[in-house]
Amino acid sequence: MTRHEARETAFIVLFEKLFRPDDSIDEIISSAEESEFFEANDYIRNVADKVSEKNGDIDAIIEKNLVGWTIKRISKVSLAVLRLAVCEILYFDDIPVSVSINEAVEITKKYSTEQDASFVNGVLGSVSKSVDE
Repeated sequence: MTRHEARETAFIVLFEKLFRPDDSIDEIISSAEESEFFEANDYIRNVADKVSEKNGDIDAIIEKNLVGWTIKRISKVSLAVLRLAVCEILYFDDIPVSVSINEAVEITKKYSTEQDASFVNGVLGSVSKSVDE
């Protein structure tokens, strides 16, 4: 599995978590593996666990960088992608910020609209600047 494929799979896990808030990440991954939807690797488990663990901090950073929006108004696709990318930006030093942003935009284009992709790009651009400061 390539890093891109792993990142997309992690997005799917995080997206699923939005619909199954009472289930743990392990339960969601186990469910997917049992149905042979995917086989989780270390990256998928690590990033999904980190998003789950740091969800409040990640959402606070997303919220701080929204202009004219609230986190509750964001589509579930965009929210899952933003959580994934912000997690990478904050907690995975081995992943360049530009790669996290680019991958997030590409995943959003695949699973949502061009408008959402532009929105995600703008929010992540703002996040990256605020993290640098």
